[in-house]
Amino acid sequence: MRTAPQRIFLLIAVAIAAPTVGYGLESTTHVWTFDNDPPETLPAAFQVGTLFDGRPAGEWKVLEIDRARSPSRVLGQLMGKGEEHAYKTVLIDGIKASDLDLQVSFLSIEGKGDMGGGLIWRATDDRNYYLMRANPLEQNIRIYRVVKGVRHVIQNFDQIIDVRQWHILRVITKGCTVQVFFDEKKVFDLCDQTFTTGLVGLWTKSDAVTYFDDLKVQIMR
Repeated sequence: MRTAPQRIFLLIAVAIAAPTVGYGLESTTHVWTFDNDPPETLPAAFQVGTLFDGRPAGEWKVLEIDRARSPSRVLGQLMGKGEEHAYKTVLIDGIKASDLDLQVSFLSIEGKGDMGGGLIWRATDDRNYYLMRANPLEQNIRIYRVVKGVRHVIQNFDQIIDVRQWHILRVITKGCTVQVFFDEKKVFDLCDQTFTTGLVGLWTKSDAVTYFDDLKVQIMR
């Protein structure tokens, strides 16, 4: 039988040898279900960007619907018209991070030129950011860097996207490493160093009308 000092030494040794999981106790998590936000309003700290002609980048507001992922409200982008390069963005003021775990559920509602939506991270502003988006019309997922309002494709992944159901987009970043998941399946694992820190947000394009729900960001650094 081990003595008390021996048991204490053994516990210390095990603690030192155990692998580190996650990013420690410094991480901070923010969650938006939109269920407590009044309908027809924009949640506090959410800032709508501007289109290339200076107009607000979309009609973003909370809606009460039957098909919410977590009943009964969602955040919708409702402007169902726009040019090919009309990027509808909303950024969250005060949520700035380098390393993070970011995810959201989205439901495509309509769109003839474009559908679906995406996640923004490490945004300097609404013209400079990383973007991961899923498009049911093209049946693909892409990751971009947007520099001075111009998109540059980093990678493409062909994916069947059912417009009749909710899907989950997720991005995990650490340093230059970017991992992207669609419905819990990893689709990208890459390194890019264009942007190192910034804001997070949501995105649609052109005439896409899209609902978002259960936005979650865990800030690691």
